[in-house]
Amino acid sequence: MKKFLLSAMLIAASVGLNAQTARKQVVENGGTGPYKAEVVEDVSCPKFTTYRPQNLKDVVAKTGKVPVIVYANGGCANNNVEMRFLLTEVCSYGYVAIAIGPYDENDVNAKWKDVLEYSYPEGKEVVMLANGERILQKSPEEIKAHQEQMRKQIEKMMKEQAEARAKAGNKQQATPVQETYPRMLLEALDWLTDQNADPKSDYYHCLDLDHVAAMGQSCGGAQVLGVAHDPRIKTCVMLNTGIADMEMQGVTLEALNSLHQPMFYLIGGPADVAFPNAQKDFDRIKDLPVVMMNTKDGHSGTYYEKNGGSYAVAVLKWLDWQFKGEVGKAAFFLDDDYLKYQYPDWKVVRKNF
Repeated sequence: MKKFLLSAMLIAASVGLNAQTARKQVVENGGTGPYKAEVVEDVSCPKFTTYRPQNLKDVVAKTGKVPVIVYANGGCANNNVEMRFLLTEVCSYGYVAIAIGPYDENDVNAKWKDVLEYSYPEGKEVVMLANGERILQKSPEEIKAHQEQMRKQIEKMMKEQAEARAKAGNKQQATPVQETYPRMLLEALDWLTDQNADPKSDYYHCLDLDHVAAMGQSCGGAQVLGVAHDPRIKTCVMLNTGIADMEMQGVTLEALNSLHQPMFYLIGGPADVAFPNAQKDFDRIKDLPVVMMNTKDGHSGTYYEKNGGSYAVAVLKWLDWQFKGEVGKAAFFLDDDYLKYQYPDWKVVRKNF
């Protein structure tokens, strides 16, 4: 009987330790890096999705604690599937990323196909998904019909919100409600901080919390600026984004005055709707190291390409330089001849280096 009870206790303890991970999946064979990555749902963190090396503790034993990325989605959406290729690729080189939005196993290629068909990248002759499928642009009539459908959906949502407020006795004008908010990035970082200190956690003593990057795409970049004042955030990666004179998620250009870290803007050139905003941000950042790269990929970058395409390469080079002391990667950002040799169509400006 005692042996039975002891066995039961050991089993229960084992289940308790492993119960954090509810579901997980591997995308694109875990990336091209030496530490194959996985996408994880944790039962104690249902609002977020984690990307990490599959054998995290083994990686830490070989390389030391791994840097951290907190990520905010395009459209300030509550779903990170569209960035799954890039985040997997980066984490396969020894990073842990936590992204806003619950775990989702929807097909990445299908997600991007829906986006690209109606907003074809103007700077590219051929658009190819990671699975090899070539994307063809919808006709002007189809695009117009799609835009009208989206307009009606927004009007319906606003009407429903107005009716709900009227029933509650609030006659104020209804406005769309965002599912996410900037502080979620800090909530994610707080969770990882607690996990890093918990002996029962998969992340116990695995995270280098002195090297934290905040990264966001499009509207998600505004969310990054909204929390970049936090001293724990040591660099910001701004993808197809810029605040300029706009207000998004309660964030304005005043956020630029609170920056304290090196900044990297990766923009899709004049075809990118964020291009003029990013240019203004670059001009207004006075005393901090800042690099802005422009490609011909438009607002969708290369996130839909195999392993996140060249945008994943650029993000990884920046992080390796900033967080891992790989000074050779700096040439990509500081040496015009080197960049011209690697990516002749890319343009770079920098200051305060």
